Amino acid sequence: MEKRWVQAAKGNQESADLLAQQLTIDQSLAEILVQRGIDNFDKARDFFRPQMAHLHDPFLMKDMDKAVSRIDAALQNSEKILVYGDYDVDGTTSVALTYSFFSGFTKSIEYYIPDRHKEGYGISVEGIDYAAANGFKLIIALDCGIKSVEKVAYANTLGVDFIICDHHLPGDVLPDAAAVLDPKRADCNYPFKELAGCGIGFKLAQAYCQKHDLPSEKYEQYLDLVMVSIAADIVPVEGENRILAHHGLVKLNKKPCTGLKALMETSGKNKDYTLTDVVFVLAPRINAAGRMDHASQAVKMLICDEDLMAREQSSFINLQNTERKTSDQNMTAEALALIGECEILMGKKTTVVYHESWNKGVIGIVASRLIEKYYRPTVVLTASNGLLTGSARSVAGFDLYEALLACQDLLVQFGGHKFAAGLTLKPENMELFSERFENIVAATITEELLRPELGIDAAIEFSQITPKFQRIIAQMAPFGPHNLAPVFVTDNVFVAAKPQVVGIKHLKLMLKQQNSIIFEAIGFGLAEYESLLQPNAPFSVCYTVEENVWKDKRSLQLNIKAIKTNITG
Repeated sequence: MEKRWVQAAKGNQESADLLAQQLTIDQSLAEILVQRGIDNFDKARDFFRPQMAHLHDPFLMKDMDKAVSRIDAALQNSEKILVYGDYDVDGTTSVALTYSFFSGFTKSIEYYIPDRHKEGYGISVEGIDYAAANGFKLIIALDCGIKSVEKVAYANTLGVDFIICDHHLPGDVLPDAAAVLDPKRADCNYPFKELAGCGIGFKLAQAYCQKHDLPSEKYEQYLDLVMVSIAADIVPVEGENRILAHHGLVKLNKKPCTGLKALMETSGKNKDYTLTDVVFVLAPRINAAGRMDHASQAVKMLICDEDLMAREQSSFINLQNTERKTSDQNMTAEALALIGECEILMGKKTTVVYHESWNKGVIGIVASRLIEKYYRPTVVLTASNGLLTGSARSVAGFDLYEALLACQDLLVQFGGHKFAAGLTLKPENMELFSERFENIVAATITEELLRPELGIDAAIEFSQITPKFQRIIAQMAPFGPHNLAPVFVTDNVFVAAKPQVVGIKHLKLMLKQQNSIIFEAIGFGLAEYESLLQPNAPFSVCYTVEENVWKDKRSLQLNIKAIKTNITG
């Protein structure tokens, strides 16, 4: 589907002029910084040199003092502690961090991950019963629990206390727990609201060290786990998240924890990781454990401190990821066939598809794949324990959570955020839900939002692209939501040699402007343009500027995101 090219509005020109002068950088880069709220020298210094010292005091988080006091009491009284977390990357890294940290203070500690297929998302009755039956007096729940009001009340009747460490939006009533850590609480004045679940666990460890005058190394050793959660959970890479992601990447590339080191080796990429590499290489493998088997396998690897065992565990998880790939490819093909064979589905503003045999652990990936083909809010459902369970994904700019909220009387439960959610409903309500969801989306979404957007940061000439220009861009990393790699547009571009198709559908190009040097470029998935790009016929390109590393040789490369010719418009 052809994307809309949307150029960002320019920021304050005076601020950009001054910043370009103070930092001695290209004017266009200064303008991009100002667009992103980095509009003076002090902000730029903090942005380009993220400091751990700039993390907020963890005790600014509501209930942090209660959480630390309750853990102190548990340790003093030799109570058994259960670290409980969700089965995705954020949940498993959260559990690994919190379990590993507090294992340094007590041996009476275990971890628990719910079974995706038997227990479902979040706090489960089975988990609470397990804790009570095995003498656990305290559960530290991570990346879940903020809406588990009834489950926590049930635990209280069994003499099991909860500390909730969550980052999802709370409901009207908070669970009656010993402490509820969630920056999104209406009464929480913590300055940064967008931590991942693992980030909340990190702040708990930071607070514990702060109270007991322990060295920061005690919690900073887990920065690589926090960074992986930030990358995988697609939280904004700004504020505290950017500091944590930056230093987490440094740790991953210099001295990763044993489990991540083994996984890097197993994946075939063991150095020079970016946040994007983590998203596409490490995160799917960690996720595969919970999708194909049990997420405790991922925790087992992440807490490992013995090389051989970590390698065995990472190999097992890598195998599960291979199975996951086959499963999601097959399911995606089946889902696309269901849509393609139904004119009614083809004509809708939403996609809702169901098959009773689809793997519950993979339906979220399938939903994302369907959006790549049919760009619209999507729900993929499968059968589970007598109910239908599903994963929902949205398109940029449309609040999926609000649409599901309008359907909540038809749902047994749902949770998530504006771009992704999980839901459960009774089989008899599926048709009603599909109809209601379609009607709500159709009434509120614009035609513009149903066409993917390519955001452009600045229009530049090739003459502006120099090694220094690329080095400044590299220092703007780590890239992710709210701090994406800058996308440039350049008009009146020519091919300097015949375009080459590499692989099945990628395009290798040599590009130039009048009187410019020639740049190597790669356009992933753009092979269709091979015959459209003719010598002496100008066209426009959108791209990012990257450093290409091949056999230790480094060179500038343009990564082409879109092409516009006179033929394509």
